[in-house]
Amino acid sequence: MINLNNKMERKEFLKKIFFSLGSFLSVSALLNACENLTQKTTTGNTLNQTTSGSCTISPSETKGPFPIKTPSDLAKANIVSDRKGIPLLVTIKIQNKNNNCKDLSNVMVDIWHCDAEGNYSEYGGTGMQSIDYTSVHFLRGRQTTNEKGEVSFITIYPGWYRGRAPHIHVEILDNNNKSLLSTQIAFPEDISDTVYTNSNYKGKADTSNSSDNVFSNSISLNMADSIKGNNNDGYTLSKIITVNG
Repeated sequence: MINLNNKMERKEFLKKIFFSLGSFLSVSALLNACENLTQKTTTGNTLNQTTSGSCTISPSETKGPFPIKTPSDLAKANIVSDRKGIPLLVTIKIQNKNNNCKDLSNVMVDIWHCDAEGNYSEYGGTGMQSIDYTSVHFLRGRQTTNEKGEVSFITIYPGWYRGRAPHIHVEILDNNNKSLLSTQIAFPEDISDTVYTNSNYKGKADTSNSSDNVFSNSISLNMADSIKGNNNDGYTLSKIITVNG
């Protein structure tokens, strides 16, 4: 687990991960962007503050059609594998509505999303996804929240596929592997449009957030709280998710 409040630990972790990937991402630029994660997000919360006890349960969204098949085997912070794309550091904070919206530690957070070309690992060879990636496990991972309710993942900015706006799937589970919530994180369209000018991606998404059948009635609660960065240095994303813990 990355300690985002420990600058030295964070810096060394990022160096290890990104140098091993051979990524073009600037470690110093990403480190500076990480510092902004403790600033106010668009919802007025911060990732390291204790809330006042007033919060809204995050939207419950579908896990399908490409959920993780064996999440217990994917306990890792770096979920990039061999995928090409613009690096993204995702930090998620879990809060407990049933305990005055306090940070929820020691719960599991699973995330998964498509690659730059819109394909998912663990699936394929069908009408929904022609390329067969059934035997690989990229862009999927699990972490356990720390005492501040946080987890972090090293990944790439997700691509898109027909009929869906860009998104990341998230599921929160307790120690008994009981699902507390399945939800999805949405992205600002102006940032996605910029990312998709990169040659690893296939151009502008065909579906807007407002016309997406998952986000159309809940986009403000699905939207990432903060995304910072650029195509040269990569991006950082933060999101607070509230569950009935």
